[in-house]
Amino acid sequence: MKAAVYTEYGKPEVVQVKEVPKPIPDDNEVVVKVNATTMTAGDWRMRAGDPFVIKLYNGLFKIKRTVLGQEFSGVVDSVGKNVTRFNKGDYIFGGTGDSAGGHAEYVAVPGDGAIVHKPESMTNENAAALPIGALTALFFLRQADIKPGQKVLIYGASGSVGTYAVQLAKHFDAEVTGVCSSTNLEMVRSLGADKLIDYRQEDYAKNGEEYDVIFDAVGKTSFGTGKNALKLKGAYLTVAMSFTLMLQSVINSITGQYQFVSAVTKMTAEELLFLTKLVETGELKPVIDCTYPLSDIQTAHRHAQTGRKKGNIVIRP
Repeated sequence: MKAAVYTEYGKPEVVQVKEVPKPIPDDNEVVVKVNATTMTAGDWRMRAGDPFVIKLYNGLFKIKRTVLGQEFSGVVDSVGKNVTRFNKGDYIFGGTGDSAGGHAEYVAVPGDGAIVHKPESMTNENAAALPIGALTALFFLRQADIKPGQKVLIYGASGSVGTYAVQLAKHFDAEVTGVCSSTNLEMVRSLGADKLIDYRQEDYAKNGEEYDVIFDAVGKTSFGTGKNALKLKGAYLTVAMSFTLMLQSVINSITGQYQFVSAVTKMTAEELLFLTKLVETGELKPVIDCTYPLSDIQTAHRHAQTGRKKGNIVIRP
């Protein structure tokens, strides 16, 4: 089968489409013929080895996960003997699990992972673009336990996590302010944002507004900045991860002034089913920026690394 392989950290050119052995499922795995996958921020950062902690996770001297791709939509090709949820020929989608591997014609995924049957009404592109961004947004927003009428600010509202966060916060009946660039303001408004801020023209932390929840969906603002616009006992959520952020989280849990959440998303099939139902009822819409063939994987990496994508980048093997 064809797969996008990299064996060293570096620029997009280190990724090459090659012939590799088709995976064989172990007893608890499902092998899927991939109809669509995506290029996430996590993928290009893994390829680049940026930040450095990624190299500690994925191999300092020898790369452990040589095929990237964290989410997929496809058809079950074969199943391990212990798998009971799926059968050959089932249309499914979800996260690939810790081993990644979605940037290929076939991928082996855990049979008990965050994978579910794909409704006929969902396209492969929309299904592939749902798991990582939407589950991340849902996980963080659930930490804040949003109440109807609360004021929620989404920083990075035009990205994959941000576009889902805007829609989910509205689902929870919050008043949503989206922060993004001027070129994306109308798109974010169309997703349900009540108010909009162009971060190049206005500093959300200095406009006099206070929020119950601030969610940094791209890891580009800071708690030091955000708390200036956060109500006492409010929640600051960030997808960024560092030792400093972990320490701040501990300090805030002790002082109780604010709720601070910097964590690894917990992805489950149950939550993915919840999101799938929202897509089916029209309450949640995946945003697709563009679609590339697997043969153009390097261009997809370059596009993602600019940080200017709207929603999700889809890849078709």
